[in-house]
Amino acid sequence: MVNSTVITEFLLMEYSNIRKIQILHAVLFLLIYLIALMGNLLTITAIATDPHLHSPMYFFLSNLSLLDVGFISVTLPKFIVNSLIGSRSISLLGCMAQIFLFIFFGSTEIALLITMSYDRFVAICHPLHYGMTMTPARCLWATAGSWLCGFIYAAIHTGNMFRLPFLGSNEIHQYFCDIPDVLRIASSDVLHTEFVLLVAGSGFSLFCLVFLFVSYAHIFSSVFKIPSVEGRYKALSTCTPQLIIFLLFLLTAIFAALKPPSDSTIQNLFVAMSYTIVPPFINPIIYSLRNQRIKVALSRIIKQIFLPKKRMFILE
Repeated sequence: MVNSTVITEFLLMEYSNIRKIQILHAVLFLLIYLIALMGNLLTITAIATDPHLHSPMYFFLSNLSLLDVGFISVTLPKFIVNSLIGSRSISLLGCMAQIFLFIFFGSTEIALLITMSYDRFVAICHPLHYGMTMTPARCLWATAGSWLCGFIYAAIHTGNMFRLPFLGSNEIHQYFCDIPDVLRIASSDVLHTEFVLLVAGSGFSLFCLVFLFVSYAHIFSSVFKIPSVEGRYKALSTCTPQLIIFLLFLLTAIFAALKPPSDSTIQNLFVAMSYTIVPPFINPIIYSLRNQRIKVALSRIIKQIFLPKKRMFILE
């Protein structure tokens, strides 16, 4: 038998051992986190408070923004706190929670984007049946199904990764518990089962991608048949943001998965940022710039916050 120590905590990558640079990292990422948080929470508030936005498309969008809040909150706060206190450690339970929540929010977002593509398919290709097809009850069930699928996949994936103790190195070459980096230090018994699960997950992602492109092929085919330019622009403005977000999410994930392992801390940081920070940060900007109703609702909320109207009392 080989002597080995069971790992109870991990050491995350340290991007600098200079105290001033650590604090600068913390301040910079705190600013990014607060901007992303504010953008997504403002989107949720605008949709919840504006009666004109109480429709299936905006209901799905509010859930997407909620997922983005959770997705970016899984990794950044821990990194910010570690940078401020000069620590690298994360407990085994904390690492497990990070991986579970990271997979949960990411897979739920993919399932929700597929649901949103079907919503736009029905709205543009079969507008007369939209009210009967996308009823409030069906929208609620579709959203709940997306969250449930993400929860089940994350539970299976995380349980499989941590079913055996880690006996190797406890250093993770990333600023959070990223799946590939954790698997590199896992025991060989885990890797075979995890490989099968990753293949199954990749197959499901490929199915989602094919479904998405078939849906948008029909959507664009119907849009280009609209005689007026204004009608085509209005139809495209309601469906292109979902496609842009999905492609952004997918391309950053593919880039991270295909990237060869590197010892460069800066390269690892930028690659991780591409799929953990960029999508939640960019999504509210994409929707606010592409959707006139969202812009109107957001401007109304911002005016109410920063330019409150003076109350006038009329005496009769």
